[in-house]
Amino acid sequence: MIEVANRLHTVEEYYFSKKLREVNLLIASGKPIINLGIGSPDLQPPQKVIEALTNGLLSPNAHKYQSYQGLPELREAMAVFYKTHFSVNLSANTEILPLMGSKEGIMHISMAYLNEGDGVLIPNPGYPTYQSVTKLVGAKPVLYELDASNNWLPDLKALEQTDLSQVKLMWINYPHMPTGAQATETLFEDLVAFAKRHNILIVNDNPYSFILNDTPKSILSVKGAKDVCLELNSLSKTFNMAGWRVGMLVGNSDQINHVLKVKSNMDSGMFYGIQKGAIEALKCSKMWFSTLNSVYQKRRDLVWQLADALKCTYDKNATGLFVWAKLPGNVKAEEFIDIILKENHVFITPGTIFGSQGEGYIRFSLCASTEVLEEAIARVK
Repeated sequence: MIEVANRLHTVEEYYFSKKLREVNLLIASGKPIINLGIGSPDLQPPQKVIEALTNGLLSPNAHKYQSYQGLPELREAMAVFYKTHFSVNLSANTEILPLMGSKEGIMHISMAYLNEGDGVLIPNPGYPTYQSVTKLVGAKPVLYELDASNNWLPDLKALEQTDLSQVKLMWINYPHMPTGAQATETLFEDLVAFAKRHNILIVNDNPYSFILNDTPKSILSVKGAKDVCLELNSLSKTFNMAGWRVGMLVGNSDQINHVLKVKSNMDSGMFYGIQKGAIEALKCSKMWFSTLNSVYQKRRDLVWQLADALKCTYDKNATGLFVWAKLPGNVKAEEFIDIILKENHVFITPGTIFGSQGEGYIRFSLCASTEVLEEAIARVK
């Protein structure tokens, strides 16, 4: 039998890949499962985006290989988007790299910068892909703990009491997933200074800025940030385009070129029609965000009622596409969600999949209609 690569022994199959098989089997057996686990938007993209994709299919360029760097007009739209919403100036020619979703960027950045044994600071709780990709490239995860007492922000003073000599890269993610915590301007300034002191590349993963949040922030707005920071962004949540796979990496030209060297060896460019649709999405006015968030506000109110029915507590100031809720007493997250799935046919994400600091918490997705959420409330009551 042919042995698999050693790197496969360092990671497990993604939690949702496994758990959704179980959920789908329950659905196939006739169980009326309500899925509040996945952050996959159920709403439609703007109509003009769909029209741009459709029209793009008729272009003589549609079926050709596309540029590894994307259409010039897509990069220009991304530059205008960052200037408009984050007050960040970017060169469309040299400081923006379109991606097939920001998840791709996590792998490309890691491959561009990490050698075997390099340390990587990873939030706990945090997006599981940061840790799995770190392991796949042979680097060493160095978890930094976040907790409610510090509003789920990193304690940089405590970090500087540890040995950072082997650390090369740090993942941050604000607005934070899964907790919905927001970074302050001061935190971003402190992170830039921290990165410069320790020669660490900081990458902010920033796909949730516009969901139930009136103050979107980019770490690149901080003076000197481009020297030591990159930022990932995505159209998945902001424009309901998760399946389209459109993201971007922004930062200084040298760092972008390093990542491009990896990317250009791994794909052949984004489909033309999708790029044309993305351009239209990035041109949306603030009315789009207001309309989108009015829907999510109604849904979040219902999810809060659901959390109340389950005797959970939560932070009403949190933002993003989820509600992060603390379970009562010493209830174990995975045991709790399995009971709710079995008895009430409602699937909720256990906080433990985001790290040990997620024990005692669960995460609800807002990607379900008000009718479905009302049904979930009725079931658990």
